Amino acid sequence: MCGGVMPSARAGAATRPARILHVMSYRSDWQWNKDQLKGFLDGLAMPNAVVRIVELDAKHADPSRTKKAAQQAVEAMESWKPDLVYTNDDVAQSEFAVRYIGSPTPFVYSGVNKAPSDYGFDRSSNITGVLEREHFAGSLNLLRDIKPMAHGMRIALVFDDDPTWAGVGMRIRQELARRSDVEVVEWLQPKTFDEYKARMLALQDKVDAVGVLGIFRFEKAGGKLADYAEVLRWNVEHSRLPDFSFWDTRVERGTLCAMTVDGVEQGRLAGRIARRILVDKVPPSSIRPEPAAVGRPMISLARARKLGLQIRSGVL
Repeated sequence: MCGGVMPSARAGAATRPARILHVMSYRSDWQWNKDQLKGFLDGLAMPNAVVRIVELDAKHADPSRTKKAAQQAVEAMESWKPDLVYTNDDVAQSEFAVRYIGSPTPFVYSGVNKAPSDYGFDRSSNITGVLEREHFAGSLNLLRDIKPMAHGMRIALVFDDDPTWAGVGMRIRQELARRSDVEVVEWLQPKTFDEYKARMLALQDKVDAVGVLGIFRFEKAGGKLADYAEVLRWNVEHSRLPDFSFWDTRVERGTLCAMTVDGVEQGRLAGRIARRILVDKVPPSSIRPEPAAVGRPMISLARARKLGLQIRSGVL
């Protein structure tokens, strides 16, 4: 889907408005994308910049529709000739940005889970940005604060089949190799919503907690995908397990806790990089990709009450 052209939120004047093509992996009505764009415009701080948005809608559209939307982004590149391209999340890199490695147009990304080398960006003179690195250890520490455990923690982790989760799983395994107090009993990758429900119910007496990570691509009867809010609502109604994730949208919809990846901070760092490129004329090849270090702890008090957990005032 191709969105409209929007000015940045700041007031002011500029001699020549910068054109920025923003290709998002998902949809502009999703809070994660709203937060990244808000942060980007704040970090960019260019009052009259004009932003054109193309949505790939990869969480909900079938692959052919996502590829068609990526082609719309290619057409926008050719017809509109932006001064800079801002891409976020991994699908926008694999379906679009990789076509422009080494091109004269600078690219800045945010919310990317894979390593830059996975896309060939480490060999590119025009692409840099902000990596998304989830706060796995921080989320587990927050969970222990909410529900102290004398023994080691036994957990299950849930992923769907989105390629994004390969990098997440790899980093979690690396973290687990450094600690002996956590054991992943099951790595779940259900194909359907019914399979997800069955496997979650079977876990109730086997683990201490579950990480609800990739929950966007579970098919329902008729081939339609279950909305992630529906998945989380089912958890609240049917699961007795404390659950955690890495994003605030999950806690807002019933997940117990998260040390969240901050979308605004992701976008703000990307916007500052874009400003260095456009205003200070720093070449992208001179700007090393980096992760956003800021995380934010969140707890659902309603979920805690439903699970019978009393949270110490010091934690709150």
